This record gives sequence, C-alpha cells and structure tokens, in this order.
Amino acid sequence: MVDDKRVEGAADKAKGSVKDAAGKLTGDEKLQAEGKADKAEGKAKSTIGGIKDALKGE
Repeated sequence: MVDDKRVEGAADKAKGSVKDAAGKLTGDEKLQAEGKADKAEGKAKSTIGGIKDALKGE
C-alpha cells in the first residue's frame, strides 16, 4: 500500500498547480505565491512518502 504522505503530496501539488495557474491568469500574485508554496509542500510530502515506501519495500 502506498504511504498516505505520498497521496497527500500529490493532492497538494495538484492544488498548488491550480492556484498558481489561477493566480497567473488573474494577475493575483498572492494566489500565485500560495500555489507555489502548496506545490513545494506537496513535493516534500511525496518525497517523504516515497522514502517510507522504499523502506517498507514497496
């Protein structure tokens, strides 16, 4: 089974991509910055989940 952090990370990256794109489209720099932060957080969570999966042998 895939670690929950990996799933959370993927969701955060997707949410961040949407916010980033919406911020670019509307010229909202704050929303764009939030999107970039969400993507970075998601990437970190995915990495942690991947490490946990590797340690479990999945």
